[in-house]
Amino acid sequence: MLTRTISAWFAAWMALLTVAFYLWPGQHMLWWGAIGLSSVCGVLVGVLVHRPRRRWPWLLLTAGLFAFGAGDFLYNLLTDGFGMTNPFPSVSDVLYLAMYPLVAGGLLGFIRSRTGRNDRDSLLDAATLTIGLALLSWIFLIDPYVRSTELTLVQKLVSIAYPLGDVLTLAVFARLITGGGRRSLSIMILGGGTAGLLVADVVYGLIQLNGAWEVGGATDLGWVLCYGAWAAAALHPSMVELTEPARSQAADVGVRRIALLGGASLIAPGVLLVEASLGTVRDAAVIAVMSGLMFVLVLARLAGVMGNHRQSMARERELREATTTLVSAADADETLAAVRRAVDRLLPAGVAHTVVLVRSERVDDPGLVRVSGLDPEVRELLRGYSSALRHPMGVERDMLYVGAPTEALQVLQPTFEVLASQAAMALERMTLTDEVNRRNSEAYFRTLIHNTSDVILIVDEHDVIQYASPSAGTVFGDERLAGYELWEFVAADERPRLAELLTQVRGGLHAHNQMDLRAERVDGAGLLVEVDCRDLRDDQTVGGLVLTVRDVTERRRLEEQLIRQAFHDALTGLANRVLFQDRVEQAVARAKRDAHLDMHLARGLVGVLFIDLDDFKIVNDTLGHAVGDALLIAVGERITAALSDTDTVARLGGDEFAALIEADSMAALELAAERIILALAEPFEIAGQDVNGISSVGLSTTVDASSAEELLRQADLALYVAKGAGKGQWRRYQSDLHTAVLERLELRAALDQAVKEQQFVLQYQPIVDLETGSLLGFEALVRWNHPTRGMIAPGHFIEVAEESGLIVPMGRMVLQQALNTVGRWQRSTAPGALRYISVNVSVRQFRTPGFVEEVRQLLRASGVEPGTLLLEITESLLLRNDEQVRADFDELRAMGVRLAIDDFGTGYSSLSYLQHMPIDVLKIDKSFIDGMLESKQQRAVITAIVTLAQTLDLTVVAEGVEEPAQAAALRETGCPYGQGYLFARPLSEPDAFAMIPKAAPFAAMA
Repeated sequence: MLTRTISAWFAAWMALLTVAFYLWPGQHMLWWGAIGLSSVCGVLVGVLVHRPRRRWPWLLLTAGLFAFGAGDFLYNLLTDGFGMTNPFPSVSDVLYLAMYPLVAGGLLGFIRSRTGRNDRDSLLDAATLTIGLALLSWIFLIDPYVRSTELTLVQKLVSIAYPLGDVLTLAVFARLITGGGRRSLSIMILGGGTAGLLVADVVYGLIQLNGAWEVGGATDLGWVLCYGAWAAAALHPSMVELTEPARSQAADVGVRRIALLGGASLIAPGVLLVEASLGTVRDAAVIAVMSGLMFVLVLARLAGVMGNHRQSMARERELREATTTLVSAADADETLAAVRRAVDRLLPAGVAHTVVLVRSERVDDPGLVRVSGLDPEVRELLRGYSSALRHPMGVERDMLYVGAPTEALQVLQPTFEVLASQAAMALERMTLTDEVNRRNSEAYFRTLIHNTSDVILIVDEHDVIQYASPSAGTVFGDERLAGYELWEFVAADERPRLAELLTQVRGGLHAHNQMDLRAERVDGAGLLVEVDCRDLRDDQTVGGLVLTVRDVTERRRLEEQLIRQAFHDALTGLANRVLFQDRVEQAVARAKRDAHLDMHLARGLVGVLFIDLDDFKIVNDTLGHAVGDALLIAVGERITAALSDTDTVARLGGDEFAALIEADSMAALELAAERIILALAEPFEIAGQDVNGISSVGLSTTVDASSAEELLRQADLALYVAKGAGKGQWRRYQSDLHTAVLERLELRAALDQAVKEQQFVLQYQPIVDLETGSLLGFEALVRWNHPTRGMIAPGHFIEVAEESGLIVPMGRMVLQQALNTVGRWQRSTAPGALRYISVNVSVRQFRTPGFVEEVRQLLRASGVEPGTLLLEITESLLLRNDEQVRADFDELRAMGVRLAIDDFGTGYSSLSYLQHMPIDVLKIDKSFIDGMLESKQQRAVITAIVTLAQTLDLTVVAEGVEEPAQAAALRETGCPYGQGYLFARPLSEPDAFAMIPKAAPFAAMA
């Protein structure tokens, strides 16, 4: 209020003096001296009233005003007292010129106090603006003085000093207002006074050039404005901000600043343009120098902008990392540590600093503060620093301080405010979380006793219930148990066990004990409970035994269920592998113990049977997994029915079963294996259709095995041999089985090597027209050219190749070799001479992803027309209605490749797929051809197949034709084509090529 009053009176007084100056010009010396002296006093009063942190900048400004006023007084004295006319130069000019360095020093003091450092960007902006205006000063003021012939050297120097002083003042003030920080009202008022000074000086200089200067003109208003504005700036409360450290911020490059700097940069080319238009360029050198300087300044400013951008990105990156750490902080220590790490990275390397978190009695405003004005304990923590950044944390009046050099703090302040806000949010989150957890805990313990499923009972010395928790209503059907004897809720046969427990607890044998027992509800229903008993008779708040009763009926049931699941197969309910192995180990141990004791028991021999379904994969592929699961259940039931109740039947996984039998003789074990084979040989009726369950069985006994592990391994070997012997077989382990197994394993290893080394060759068997005997085409047959055993027929290795998966690369090799051969033949014969090559494709190879694309690529690489290729597949691929198989067939047919069913009639029952699948050829299996001469039934079957094929517009080829009578009989049935030893054995590539007509084409297959 005092400041506002003083400012108002000062403004009125200066206005009054100004009016008097113009109304009574005869006393202008008095009025002008009062104006100057009032300005000096106004600044001094402002300094005394507001007490800025640094006074010397204001005092320098006061000295400048005093010098200016003293100069005016001397000038007026010379003109009015001594009658001199416009004395120039004079002693007053010395005082006038002394004002400029004093004012510049005061303004520099403000700059130093506010920024505390060299602000390169603001300095460049101020320099750009100053150079532009300095050029104008040179053109209109300095240069005319320099060129004047009417002025002496001293007059020229003094005249030039005035505009140079104005340029100096302008440069320093421009640096002040471009240096960042909040522009207070005092700065704006100070700027108004400076503008008045500069304008008045410029006008005065121009008038002096014309020699027409007189006191009391309008020019004096500019100096009056300077006097009044500088004093008003000192009287305003915001004057203290001019000597306080200001928050650092990048120099504004907004539209106004860009426009101002752009205008200043265009002064030089503008002056050059004006002079050029007038016909005389007098100041080219000065304009060039000034333009060059401004160009360099602009480039430096751009470099500064890029540097500021990089620093901003680095600060943002550090803030993101700090925020991530603060989010995961668990307590105040971790939060403070995260802030310290962030501040250490944000400050320049090597800058000493301190970060402290202080519990304060009050919440102070954030910002850059002087350490001397803080509480004693905070000053002690920040000892050695004059300034600190402060920010309230919002939690129990905590204050965060960072002590460091003032210049570093000014740069850090904007980033620190964001960092401190994030830290405050982290602390608030922790406080809220702790409060929520505390309240939840209280609510939890308050409701626990009322809502827990455990029943808490307190019984006295006579076993009478004194207290029952509310959960007794859920467990026992009534929570009002107090006053009843404990025994009323315990099953009669369990009471002795509970009584013994209570006696032990009361006797101090156990601090507490636990047991399961059967209890009874109020309605008489039974339940299983877990009882824990503690002796708290010495506790005055309890005074009895505390029984914690928990209903575990459902838990025990689930435990039993889990135990069963752990040892039994989920699908069949039989024992699983874990339980079976345990039973085998127990049985072998009993057998050893009986043999050791020489106890000739009836059941001294242990046998293990491994059972594996022979065609289970086909069932899954053709009929679906639901039918497969039903088959496994039925197989388990049949195996169980074929054995006695004392035997253990298990499912080991997939389609593998096992049985553990303890018998008195080897014959009994072998008979059990035979019973299982016969039981599973009968078809199963599942989902309205007959399903095959033929299995292979391997048997091992303790005659050949001394441990459970050995017994299981031998049964597995026996099963391996049984499967190799054919479907529906059983084999008992004997020592010589090792040889057969090793041979099979060696064959598999050799076959793997043969695939890698491409040891397979193709032979070609002709397919002929049964009526004319003319050649129709070839079937490519694979042979293994073994390095030591010579040529091996496929019957010796195809099964192993199927089991191991080697059939896929082998089939790819066969198809590629056959197509390459046909390609060479076609290029060596007349067009159309070779029309037909048949290649077998296994089910596994056909179902390999990308098979169709592989066929396309091989055809393209070999140059063979797709219509030349006939792919032979087995019926098992077609029995399941597989959309992918149908799509692959359609794609192959679209290419032109034809499809044949090999070994037709030996597969499964349904022929419906012939109506839906794009099949071209049926190949009748050799087994039908072999018996057709002796068996009318076989011949009838062949006739039916041929008739069916003709009805469906399919071509028929008979395989294995070895006798002329067979060929004649096939012709009578209407079968058009055949292949077999009667026509030719499989031929090598040269021999097959020799059979191809070199001019006439083959007969086309119908």
